[in-house]
Amino acid sequence: MARAKTKAKKLDILIVGAGPAGLTLALALKQAMPDLAIGLNDVHKIEVPKKDGRASALALGVTSVFEALGVWADMLPDASPIDGMHITDSSDQDLSRPLFLRFEGDVQPGRPFAHMVPNISTIGALLKKLERYEIGHFAPDKISTIESGDARSSVIFESGQEVQASLVVAADGARSMVRQMMGIATTGHDYGQSGIVTTIEHELDHKNVAYEHFLPHGPFASLPLPEKRSSLVWSEKTKLVPEILAMSQDDLAREIERKMGSSLGKVNVLAPAQAFPLRLQIAKEFVGPRVALIGDAAHVVHPIAGQGMNLGLKDVAALAEVLVEAARHGEDLGGIDVLDRYQKLRRFDTGLMAMATDALNILFSNDQPLVRVMRDVGLGLVDRAPFLKKAFIGHAAAANDDLRLLKGLPL
Repeated sequence: MARAKTKAKKLDILIVGAGPAGLTLALALKQAMPDLAIGLNDVHKIEVPKKDGRASALALGVTSVFEALGVWADMLPDASPIDGMHITDSSDQDLSRPLFLRFEGDVQPGRPFAHMVPNISTIGALLKKLERYEIGHFAPDKISTIESGDARSSVIFESGQEVQASLVVAADGARSMVRQMMGIATTGHDYGQSGIVTTIEHELDHKNVAYEHFLPHGPFASLPLPEKRSSLVWSEKTKLVPEILAMSQDDLAREIERKMGSSLGKVNVLAPAQAFPLRLQIAKEFVGPRVALIGDAAHVVHPIAGQGMNLGLKDVAALAEVLVEAARHGEDLGGIDVLDRYQKLRRFDTGLMAMATDALNILFSNDQPLVRVMRDVGLGLVDRAPFLKKAFIGHAAAANDDLRLLKGLPL
């Protein structure tokens, strides 16, 4: 039963969702425009998670965002550079994983194309920096209703608190309540796969190389963490996942070794494996009346290229730049002209990445002999074309983007 409403709090921007995307947006806006009244809402308490074994591959452009915001130095001690990527293609029963394509070297002098960073480190660094700014916290609390008006949206929480904001930013994940309440539809399809994630330690040194093993049921990636540890992202048919999660840690370790073709030697599993359903899901609109979607609220793509977190933080870079420019010109932050500028910046790039990851998963998640021959020939041709490899890796690293934060520049 909802409690009695309290006096409405007036804000310029309410950010719903206090994950990496929501926190980064709050920090970027407050650093550029300290007088903006910003609030954060989440269904959970806004704090560093006590248990979260996940890590994300942050592209060069995204680490530049954190450099510009002054938090990268706090994240770097827990980060591991990705200096190369080795791609294999084989049957699940093959004893070895022959190498067909490799990416190595810096995108920019002294700058690898990505770093692996534990999510706990990212959130911790952002929260620490945000402590110096005045930001309203509306958490833990859940939104009951959102009503968009001519000048503000009225957001009412289950606690009875009301917030009136010029703009509501949905950073509340793939099942975004804000997106659903605003009637923004999505398009996409289920992959019939789940992503199994865990952290492993291994006998051999990864030498800061990420491995992507293309197997019939989906890609199997190990991503380097400090010391002889790696973050594992294993795409598997959903119907097989319960059996895998029921394995003992020793049996799971042996299965991981087999899947990897023993490329890193003996394996120990350091954290309980978790599984998440995989699907392609793109919002038909990234904006609505006084609302903007960022991160998984706007788009969910297959993890085959490790671009999920990067796409969300590129959203942040685009929306922050648009909003700061609008605020400096006295524009309505929730006005449709302002929000359309954000949407135009992000729709094409997101659509391109969605199509690319979808096509890659279809191409590589099968074991048809003719398809295998054709894709392996293609991988070999790319491996022998340095200009193509440079173009691919440059785009994935977001190293050539025009947005200021992605260049490491303040707003």
